[in-house]
Amino acid sequence: MRVAWIAAIFACVTFAGTPQTAAGNKALGNPQAPIRIDLYSDFQCPGCKWLHEETIRPLIKDYVNPGKVYLVQREYPMPMHAYAREAACYACAAAKIGKYQIVGDQLFRTQQAWEKDGNVAGAACSVLSAVDAGKVRALAITPEILTMVNSDMRAGQKEAVNGTPTMIITKFIRRYPVVGPVSYPVLRKFLDSLFE
Repeated sequence: MRVAWIAAIFACVTFAGTPQTAAGNKALGNPQAPIRIDLYSDFQCPGCKWLHEETIRPLIKDYVNPGKVYLVQREYPMPMHAYAREAACYACAAAKIGKYQIVGDQLFRTQQAWEKDGNVAGAACSVLSAVDAGKVRALAITPEILTMVNSDMRAGQKEAVNGTPTMIITKFIRRYPVVGPVSYPVLRKFLDSLFE
């Protein structure tokens, strides 16, 4: 029997078919894992930064790397964030060359700086070699990359995402939308309950 906090935090359960596949190189783990998490995030969102640093990192270590969870990272730039779409484009461009994680980490790490000065490209490319930075800068402004970002946003709209961060946790056909930053201990308890 599930404890009361699970019902309170994860009250919205929906049933649907197989989730859409992730575009590019933005997924981690085994696609055949028993649990899938689609994470809708905005690089300029302070709550997304907190979730990334405090919850997603240990989630990757404890659940994704051992093959228990398949994590699909999706872009969901919110309109009130002036540089969020540009950051999403740089992250997707980095995904095309296999550098999504390193660029995503850097965008969150330096969020306060590029949010003030608008130098998203500088922040995103600062962790890349000169050759890779050149590729990412060129890709970030292409229609293909904008299509990737828009595809993630459409997927989020179908899931009724209206804020970030939002996780859609799926086990079999059950879907559990989780809105807002969730601490790792709370998420861990919920995930463990799904394995019972």
